[in-house]
Amino acid sequence: MIRFIKFLFERDTWQEVYDSVTKNKVRTVITMIGVWWGILLLIALLGAARGMENSFNRLFGDFATNSVFIWGQSTSIPFKGFQEGKRVRLKLSHVNMIRENIEGIELVVPRNRSQALVVKNLLSGNYGINGDYPVLDKIQKKKMVLGRFINQNDINNNRKSAVISEDVYKQLFETDENPIGRYLQINSMNFKVIGVFQNENVDMGPPSDIHIPFTTFQQIYNRGDRIGWMVITGKPKYNIKQIEEDVKLLLRNLNKIHPRDKRALGSFNLGKEFAKITGFLTGMQFLTWFVGISTLIAGVFAIGNILLITVKERTKEIGVRRALGATPFEIKRQIVVEAVFLTIISGLLGIISGGWILIIIDNIWGQGSDATLVNASVSIGVVFVALIILVMLGTLIGLIPAFKATSIKPIEALREE
Repeated sequence: MIRFIKFLFERDTWQEVYDSVTKNKVRTVITMIGVWWGILLLIALLGAARGMENSFNRLFGDFATNSVFIWGQSTSIPFKGFQEGKRVRLKLSHVNMIRENIEGIELVVPRNRSQALVVKNLLSGNYGINGDYPVLDKIQKKKMVLGRFINQNDINNNRKSAVISEDVYKQLFETDENPIGRYLQINSMNFKVIGVFQNENVDMGPPSDIHIPFTTFQQIYNRGDRIGWMVITGKPKYNIKQIEEDVKLLLRNLNKIHPRDKRALGSFNLGKEFAKITGFLTGMQFLTWFVGISTLIAGVFAIGNILLITVKERTKEIGVRRALGATPFEIKRQIVVEAVFLTIISGLLGIISGGWILIIIDNIWGQGSDATLVNASVSIGVVFVALIILVMLGTLIGLIPAFKATSIKPIEALREE
């Protein structure tokens, strides 16, 4: 090992490498393009895949992805004396029964919504009013700009508290006006603003303009035990698709719905959709590695072919070195170093080019709230792994011309013209 390290720092070693690669510059450059293109493609595609993943996480990162949304619709099959078209009503009592009877459930959050005229002084607008519990913040994290979200005291005391979106704030309040503690009229009733939240990148269901305590909503809209829909999250180790089926089965029994009635209960399984997207991203990363590594191998083989030609051209030179006492190992070592040198230089150029491409991608498609590729980049670990692969491939491919060079006897090499 010490001899090899010393060999790498000898001037003659690199002078010979320089003479070899510059003997036919055009051929050398064309050969290096294969490896350069392979590593560039690998870096660019991996970075684009990461950007797509970051974009998806930005859209859905505030949601508990192991969730399902369930609401009542109308029946399509008569059952137990009820005609087709019966409206299915979800109730708070159903929420408690789901918590008690379905295995693997972490949270069940009932929700309600209505449309209302909201007035502040001379300004007004129609907005979606959501009746919610504080636990909603665990499922759909609210990014609070000012103030706070609904808490348990708001629920227990039926407070007329309102958490508004940034859009509502901008439309009903003056610029730089502090809305916390101010009052809005919702359906002619005064509600105190306790918080302002950032508008979501994506809405699951109807737009969330204003949140008020669930109990207050039930009281002012006279909803009693009825709820609009529910959000159910499963524990990490449980299948959210199975939880959805179990919940629907229970609700069918509670609402006297025919077992084969598919229309009576509506649902959206976020966990199932999330699994599809993550599966797509995983497959895309695998395909990227496959295409990139395959291209690298093709480029490295091109370097091996060129070195075979170079060895053929240097047959007499190798014969002279052998006659002067150079061992087969020393000949092999020199040729392998040349192969690794060409491979690493090509790879480094590809990494730099790929980095510049990712910078361009980020500037074009990675800016703004609707960015397609957010922070398209690759980690240092990926670059390091790519370089290790290059060194390994360069070493292996260099052994082919190296063995070819030492297979020729010195006397025959000296006769070569």
